[in-house]
Amino acid sequence: MATFYVAPHGDDAGPGSVAHPFASPARACAAARESAGPRVVVLAGGRYYDVGVTLGPEDAGLTIEAAPGESPVLYGGRPITGWQRDDNGWLVADLPEVQAGAWDFRLLVVQGRLCPRAHLPAAGRFEHESVFDVRWMSSTAGGWERKPTEKELTTLIYRDGDLGAWLDLRNAELTIYHCWDESMVGLSTLDPATRTVTFANPAGHPAGSFANWQPQARTYEVWNVREGMTTPGQWYLDRTAGRVVYWPLPGETPETLDAVAPTRENIIRLAGTAAAHVTDITLRGLTLAVTNTPLKAGGFGAHAYDGALSGEYAHGCCFERLTVETVAGQGMKLLKSRNIEITACEICQTGACGILFNGEDSRLTHSAIHHIGRLYPSGIGFSASGARLQVLQNDFHHTPYSCIHLSSSDSRISGNRFTDFMQTLLDGAAVYVGFAARIVIDHNRVFGGTNSPQSHAYYIDEQGLDCVVEDNLSVNVAWPAHNHMARGGSLRRNVFINPGDTRLTFMRCEGFTAADNVIVSGGNLCFSAPVGGITAISGNLLYSGSGVIENETYDVDGYTPIDRAPLVPRDGTVITDPQFIDQANGDYRYQPNSPAARLGMPIIMECGAAAPLWNVQLGS
Repeated sequence: MATFYVAPHGDDAGPGSVAHPFASPARACAAARESAGPRVVVLAGGRYYDVGVTLGPEDAGLTIEAAPGESPVLYGGRPITGWQRDDNGWLVADLPEVQAGAWDFRLLVVQGRLCPRAHLPAAGRFEHESVFDVRWMSSTAGGWERKPTEKELTTLIYRDGDLGAWLDLRNAELTIYHCWDESMVGLSTLDPATRTVTFANPAGHPAGSFANWQPQARTYEVWNVREGMTTPGQWYLDRTAGRVVYWPLPGETPETLDAVAPTRENIIRLAGTAAAHVTDITLRGLTLAVTNTPLKAGGFGAHAYDGALSGEYAHGCCFERLTVETVAGQGMKLLKSRNIEITACEICQTGACGILFNGEDSRLTHSAIHHIGRLYPSGIGFSASGARLQVLQNDFHHTPYSCIHLSSSDSRISGNRFTDFMQTLLDGAAVYVGFAARIVIDHNRVFGGTNSPQSHAYYIDEQGLDCVVEDNLSVNVAWPAHNHMARGGSLRRNVFINPGDTRLTFMRCEGFTAADNVIVSGGNLCFSAPVGGITAISGNLLYSGSGVIENETYDVDGYTPIDRAPLVPRDGTVITDPQFIDQANGDYRYQPNSPAARLGMPIIMECGAAAPLWNVQLGS
């Protein structure tokens, strides 16, 4: 086996030996291509800047890994130096490439910290006055009833006093909120007379769309302007003056400031094609940090952006013990790939998704994905499409939108933990499945967070066919199960517990069953479905602290209630208190005389948010 060594103090003109290592990973990979058979590139600990490694079919069998006990960090950017204090006490560094338009970026990392950009308003969001009242027909029906015009996609009417002629159009960028996603746009013009701004790039949806559903669809934020510098730790890129401006935290000085800005959209790229795949690549023990994104709207899930680890047509590759952090786009973006193993990785502080995946026969296991969507809140922890995918025993938390989105067939989501999700956007879930068939969602734990009244634990959306939600836990989520335009789904042996009013919804669904579940609501409990939406509610234990358990019937269109009546238990369903040992402190085992125990209802042994993950069978 040929082994090549890399170290920050190395020399690319050397042989790449232990004694005389290369300086750059790219040089080591080029040398490895000259050897036959298995090859290993070993990286010593330390920092590697402006890294861009492209691997192709000729690199089959290559392993790139950290030296034992060491922690190499590969940056898709370079340090910012030459800091000076300005009259405010802020730190500034001149960047001539920025003024010339040759370099632009939306992320700055200082002392390893992803720094917040200058922001208006200082707290919350502005409301705009744009209106787009065209009906959304659903994705299945093709989206908008009328296609938006170019003007509707490139203008916004702001309220008097929020913006004005003072705004530097070259610097300012807007995040315009919709419902389940947002658009980031630059500005071309501002007309104070009509209070109208025009965008440098089109939004994904018109400003004001979905406002009849959600008030947040009337909101927007302004980034990267000097007026938005209100708190230490913020920064902005002054494109007009050609410099980066940073408000230092106490103790930070021009001499000691450790700042890195991105120069690349990806760090390691697997460049396969349909005719020639990238095969048998292993990446192990590396950290990837600091990448860039262009100015454009990201669309659903912020899918438009690249990943720090990026690739197409990768087959039989393994990514083990990788850390991907402080990147502007996706942590990983792997498309048209198969037999991929992602295990024991940590992906955090990403601008968009943790992982965006498309392919077959692949697994994500034993990984932690958290604090994602930092620039683009529609980012999803793991967003995937394809077939025969497994998402097993991972920990997801602090996501502005969904933790998992799966558009797949014959796949499994099992043994995962979800906390602090849906913190910003709406119409998503801890586990969100749509345009999918035969997905098994089992042995997961969901714990609601700050936005739990408007979020869902398990959500089967459009064209979800024969999906199964079984043996799961949901705590503190008002809609533990939400289903929409799906068919043949099953909810069985789940435990759903919520301290307030609780809903299980089956809007425009057909042929669902709910069997052997324990559903405990501190307030009212309601099942909502059209006729035929739920064909059986059998063997369940239901309890409402208010004493109100209802069945709400909707019309065939699925959105207008036509009847609401007390739910009459039948087919083994009972209404009684399950008598948990200590519900307030997360012990959902049953007391010795519990009716749930006598009825043989599902038992969740270790239920707290810090409890170990379920030991699911990884190969099943």
